[in-house]
Amino acid sequence: MSDAPHIVPTTTLLNGVEMPRLGLGTWPMNDDEAARAVASALDLGYRLVDTAENYGNEAGVGEGIKASSVPRDEVFVTTKFNRNWHSVAGARQACEASLARMGLDYIDLLLIHWPNPEQGAYVEAFDGITRLVDAGLVRAAGVSNFKPHHLNELFEAGFTPAVNQIQIDPHHLRSEEVAIHREKGIVTEAWSPIGRAGDLLTEPAIKSAAQAHDKTPAQIVLRWHVQSGHVPAPKSADPTRQAENLDVFGFDLTDTEMQALGALDRPDPNMLDADSFGH
Repeated sequence: MSDAPHIVPTTTLLNGVEMPRLGLGTWPMNDDEAARAVASALDLGYRLVDTAENYGNEAGVGEGIKASSVPRDEVFVTTKFNRNWHSVAGARQACEASLARMGLDYIDLLLIHWPNPEQGAYVEAFDGITRLVDAGLVRAAGVSNFKPHHLNELFEAGFTPAVNQIQIDPHHLRSEEVAIHREKGIVTEAWSPIGRAGDLLTEPAIKSAAQAHDKTPAQIVLRWHVQSGHVPAPKSADPTRQAENLDVFGFDLTDTEMQALGALDRPDPNMLDADSFGH
């Protein structure tokens, strides 16, 4: 493998902002781990870093950005705010607090972390993010863990998020969400893109594709995301693994392989339900 940094292609969000098509997830790193991981990843060629208020590592992410060799304007920083800030004014408070923790002047993508529908205030929270975009503190407004009926409430209020970051992988295809995203031009971003339970990477279809392409099973799943139009954000603090996760733009899965991975969807009774879970 070459020592030269990989060039990550971008996708264009609804408002014209360019978002890298693969990023670094940072949950559940602490500040020290995040600082080292972010600096390493950026130097390897990553340009998208994903964090959240709830991860408790925004300060570390900011330190990692400053410690890297990459200028701030080449880094796409995503963070998310919690249920405490679901109002127009609250979104601004959350944004300003995240900026202070990271030591940054603006956030590239700000997300509502969970809809918390029992509060009934996520539309107001999203309105707040759009106003932060107008104010120049945020470049793009998005959501995370929104189900179709949550998205529909935003649409009815005249809002369309640039991104919906959800749990999605070959075991969790989220076909209804993905169809809505494609119809509305929303980017599907994947958290835990290579699975949470660990058994995804042992699937015969994935192992077979890995052997055929001389890649790891994780690289096959990440390539499936990229070819499906998703933006995966795998977490890794190990520079070798970070480099492997980034090295998924130089090969293509065949139609047969894509179909085989797309046939792995299965029910998951333990999947977090955004109608009852949130923070």
